[in-house]
Amino acid sequence: MRGKIVKGIAGFYYVHIEGCGVYECKAKGLFRNQGRKPLVGDDVTIEILSEWEHTGRIADLLPRKNELLRPAVANVDQAVIIFASASPEPNPNLLDRFLVTMEHQQIPVMICINKIDLNQDQTDYFLQVYEKTAGYPVIFTSTVDQTGIEEVRGRLRGRTTVLAGPSGVGKSSMLNALVPAANMNTGEVSAKIGRGRHTTRHSEIFYVEKDTYLFDTPGFSSLLLDGIEAEELRFAFPEFREYEGNCRYHGCAHINEPDCRVKEALQKNTIAACRYDNYKFFYEELKNKKRY
Repeated sequence: MRGKIVKGIAGFYYVHIEGCGVYECKAKGLFRNQGRKPLVGDDVTIEILSEWEHTGRIADLLPRKNELLRPAVANVDQAVIIFASASPEPNPNLLDRFLVTMEHQQIPVMICINKIDLNQDQTDYFLQVYEKTAGYPVIFTSTVDQTGIEEVRGRLRGRTTVLAGPSGVGKSSMLNALVPAANMNTGEVSAKIGRGRHTTRHSEIFYVEKDTYLFDTPGFSSLLLDGIEAEELRFAFPEFREYEGNCRYHGCAHINEPDCRVKEALQKNTIAACRYDNYKFFYEELKNKKRY
């Protein structure tokens, strides 16, 4: 039978089969011998061991569409990057790290600014910088008054979506709003440290409706730019793409080179200065990382 791994804990994999429910499975030893590890989101075939106890064994791992390292999940159609408008305050550097990571892995992204009931002062900033200039869809939501929830739900339909973002931004509350059966522990933001407790301990995928799955993943307070070379970074900023190949120098890094079209666009405000500043910061970070 064919299904999808929706959770993995301590060597057990929980496989959802459409119309049949979830089966607790172990993986065959040959996967370990082949260096293949099942991931949440993997499509698999299983052998049923007990229909009564809903247990089985993973017989085969089907080819992956893609694979994310952090969070460690497979077969993602899109990502919803959730940040809060307040409590905790949004961190553009961290948001851009998430976006670069997803761009590098060619995962389409939608930005969700949650807790909009607490602060609407920055809506113009996110619309201008991220939607108009960088080209990302931006949705403003509140799980308190249900603002934007139906718009998010519509964008999930027929896709496998990963929810990502730092702790305390309301990912678990968003999941509860979208999939009430998930009944997640939401936790409270620590007033002392100003960020959320990590209420999600492992990656888990929830069945929403036919052909629609939703990942919830552990929150991150920092994000390393793993697997990206400094020279590749410019391709992870969508607003740079129309200028690619038009600079004086082939392979222009858009840092110190003369006659750089990206820097000209920056001067004309068609590229946001805050995004470009983060680009330069990440570029130096990646260059320095290669030295050690």
